[in-house]
Amino acid sequence: MSLAVDLNADLGEGAGHDEQLLTLVTSANIACGVHAGNATMMRETLLAAKERRVAVGAHPGFDDRANFGRREMSLKWDELFALVVYQLGAFQALAHSLDLPVQHVKPHGALYNMAARDERIADAVVQAVKRVSPGLMIFAPPASALSRAAEASELPVAREVFADRNYMPDGSLVPRDQPEALLHDPEEAANRVFGMLRDGKVRAIDGSEVQVQADTICVHGDTPHAVEFARELRTALHQVGVMVGPPGNV
Repeated sequence: MSLAVDLNADLGEGAGHDEQLLTLVTSANIACGVHAGNATMMRETLLAAKERRVAVGAHPGFDDRANFGRREMSLKWDELFALVVYQLGAFQALAHSLDLPVQHVKPHGALYNMAARDERIADAVVQAVKRVSPGLMIFAPPASALSRAAEASELPVAREVFADRNYMPDGSLVPRDQPEALLHDPEEAANRVFGMLRDGKVRAIDGSEVQVQADTICVHGDTPHAVEFARELRTALHQVGVMVGPPGNV
């Protein structure tokens, strides 16, 4: 059985090791200067990704730098729509200036989690993407409101799973304020990812099994030892025969 998957990371957020991660991942979600980063950082990250032939995508988040875009916010549909259009427009313009095609959009942090479960928020995100660039792929959790909204609007979807996060029984991620939120062992993470690819399942923290579909795997770029984790994960995937490359290219 031949297995293939994309490996992505959130970059352009000032974590300090983007260059190293870009030698390991095949897709980069680049902050759009709102929850983190700025125009110069966006351009520098785009250039670095281009040099390494890593596919790029916009990573829009809430306008909340103090909480790194990880605090949930209550916004009207029009506000959410404008927030995503604004960030995606800036990102597209910078990428275009570098003759670099944009592959995807992945909401960041709280916006991602809220869009995964809330149909209204998912619709605002998807409609923003559709109005700016209707050919872009949406990175979304499997069986989420965000993936359903993208499919309904005929946007391509890459179902995303997380190598470095634990899962709740309902398929959501364990909240970051809980001690078991993060998975630190890359060998354990590789075994888990292999199981998700082979069996379409992941074990939740209560021992139950959650159905998943894995087109792309996220490794967070701002976590401690992110580079070592990504390197060991990619090596372990290679050892079990999993091909790694951008969605649609593996």
